[in-house]
Amino acid sequence: MLLQCDAKGLEWVCASFLSQDKVAAEEIRNEIDQHHENQTMLKLPTRLIAKTFVFRLIYGGSAYSYAHDANFTECGLNEKKWQGVIDGFYEKYSGLKQWHIAIMQEAQATGRLVLPTGRIYTYEPNPKTGDWPRTTILNYPVQGLGADIMALARVSFFNKLKKTDLKDYLLTNTVHDSILIDTKEENTEVLYNLLTQTFKDLPANFQKLFGVEFNLPLVCTIDRGINWKEMELI
Repeated sequence: MLLQCDAKGLEWVCASFLSQDKVAAEEIRNEIDQHHENQTMLKLPTRLIAKTFVFRLIYGGSAYSYAHDANFTECGLNEKKWQGVIDGFYEKYSGLKQWHIAIMQEAQATGRLVLPTGRIYTYEPNPKTGDWPRTTILNYPVQGLGADIMALARVSFFNKLKKTDLKDYLLTNTVHDSILIDTKEENTEVLYNLLTQTFKDLPANFQKLFGVEFNLPLVCTIDRGINWKEMELI
């Protein structure tokens, strides 16, 4: 039996934490379906498109990239209209916009960014054009923080496992934002409770390890099945 524990909306939570965007934080704390809300607000045809739009934008997506992507053809928007969608998103999440501006300025001024976890990224302009790598500058902090959180979750969960009498399980290293366990079916309930508690404890453990308050909840969803194809939400 496979158990797959996914960090829910991890990249959005990380971007919201790093930017301290008040609207995003309130939505996360109140468990609002942000993608559905933005689909309606931005007048996008589906929730999936709204979700894809958001994740591309927080990594530096441009109006040009949306307008020329076949995956967004059904939106029927040209570059000018996509810019209007981007402007509407940034108007709502003004803290995220200001953070994007701030880290671009910092990266260009110092050549590096330092995360609250101590992770350091260095950047330099393109030697031919002089352009700074905007997508990389916006992407790496979010992805890096997510990786640090999942590493913390993995260690915390393993420490909890060691305190139990469970046997016959195989803990797989994190797969992006997931923890995968191969185990016997009778272990499912205990492991579910341990995983849920692990994520509940993450903000406190983050502060304990890095000395920085993580002021957003971190939650997980857990699926089980005999293989990845037949996984079902518990």
